[in-house]
Amino acid sequence: MKLNLAGLKADHAALEAAGYELPSFDYQTVKKNTYEHPVWIHFGAGNLFRAFQSNVVQKLLNSGSLDTGLIAAEGYDYEIIEKSNRPHDNLSVLATLKADNTVEKTIVGSVMESLILDSGNEKEYSRLKEIFANPSLQMASFTITEKGYAIHDPKGAVLPGIAADFEKGPEKPDSYLGKVVSLLYHRYQSGKLPIAMVSMDNCSHNGDKLQAAVFAFADAWCGRKLADEGFADYVRNPSRVSFPWTMIDKITPRPDAKVEAMLAADGIEDLDAVVTSKNTYIAPFVNAEECEYLVIEDSFPGGRPPLEKGGIIFTDRETVDKVEKMKVCTCLNPLHTTLAIYGCLLGYTLISEEMKNPLLKKLVETIGYKEGLPVVVNPGILDPEAFISQVVNVRIPNPFMPDTPQRIATDTSQKLAIRFGETIKAYDRSPSLNVSDLKMIPLVFAGWLRYLMAVDDNGNAFTPSPDPLLEAACAYVADYELNDAPKDLNKLDRLLSNEKVFGVNLVEIGLADTVKNYFRELSCGTGAVQAALEKYVK
Repeated sequence: MKLNLAGLKADHAALEAAGYELPSFDYQTVKKNTYEHPVWIHFGAGNLFRAFQSNVVQKLLNSGSLDTGLIAAEGYDYEIIEKSNRPHDNLSVLATLKADNTVEKTIVGSVMESLILDSGNEKEYSRLKEIFANPSLQMASFTITEKGYAIHDPKGAVLPGIAADFEKGPEKPDSYLGKVVSLLYHRYQSGKLPIAMVSMDNCSHNGDKLQAAVFAFADAWCGRKLADEGFADYVRNPSRVSFPWTMIDKITPRPDAKVEAMLAADGIEDLDAVVTSKNTYIAPFVNAEECEYLVIEDSFPGGRPPLEKGGIIFTDRETVDKVEKMKVCTCLNPLHTTLAIYGCLLGYTLISEEMKNPLLKKLVETIGYKEGLPVVVNPGILDPEAFISQVVNVRIPNPFMPDTPQRIATDTSQKLAIRFGETIKAYDRSPSLNVSDLKMIPLVFAGWLRYLMAVDDNGNAFTPSPDPLLEAACAYVADYELNDAPKDLNKLDRLLSNEKVFGVNLVEIGLADTVKNYFRELSCGTGAVQAALEKYVK
């Protein structure tokens, strides 16, 4: 069976017999509606988008709550569109891996059009400009990762590609952000039309990050008289352009070979993954967990689709902030990062397997329930303790989720400040809590320092996951070897005092010595990581 529109039509009965949920809406009508009256375009056509937003829209199309589908655009890795979307007529297979040992299989067909965000490709870019000039467009959403919004390098200098686009203007920018803002400028030129620019990336105050990038481009272009001076006012007018905050939560590991084999056994052909020239790993299918949350600030100046009918929660900014902090700073992300670091050190290749280790399970439970929960503000729409319980007892241990500590360890230096630093700050502000009471969070920091040595607990070298600060951070531990406990650890103070990495100055706040003492024990030879966990977690 072919995964394309012709195959879907020819093998409809066979797919249903094999247990697949299929699109039940009038595809050609929805495609025509979407082309003529686009409502939602999404930038970042990766696994999360295909597993979550695309499936929500399909459910609403099937129920008749929507009559237009999605438009997917990719501005970083064009091969995603060329080698994954278009060969399959924008169809994909979603395998929802449930904790009860069942798999829900869905052919997702809500993406009606896929486009390449390339200002040098006249055909593709003209179509994107046409979409942005259409009054029907209500929202542009993004999953381009947190670093996709970066304007400056770690030293504060404007990134070269961004600087070049500041000088070049909106005609043919090359950077991802420059191309997006040029489309927004075209919308401004088409009548100052309203739109919501909705970051759905898994980072704190994501709307502000997108907003800051848009403002920077608008100011640069207007200041150089490369754009109409009213453009800077347009993007700052919330009745014209909004930048809602969102909180998103759904685990979507890279496509797994076991899932591919299961789908192939059903008779679906050509499911092989593609590794693009930019090292993106993408396949015609995506595997994901059952749980999903998307909470969005209800700020849409041009209106919005009724996505609440698909389980998406709309609320005010303050509540989004509370939910985001609950999840990112306490109830999920810190636990994932903890398991990523120690999983790499202890030789695990599956997060779910780590939860069978009573020490690692106790470690994340302590960080979540004991150290994190006391400073969580209950957002009202989700209960923090119940959320942690679901994470610890259902989501992370799910044996069908092929997620790896190595994947989650990617960009750890960019995650520590939010995932742990906010809890430390809350302890520091609290009149009833003491920073010195935090014992497991410093153990995570020490574990990261030990991870930077790139040697596991058995003394075997491993390759750390990609991280923009990896080389600089590794330099701080380069002189330490896995033998007798290192004595002089003062050189670590410069790293431990870096607020950008840890969210706080660990030296000033009084946790640096605790981290260094843990690191000393973790580094004193093979088996030291296991021994330290037995000593401190029990």
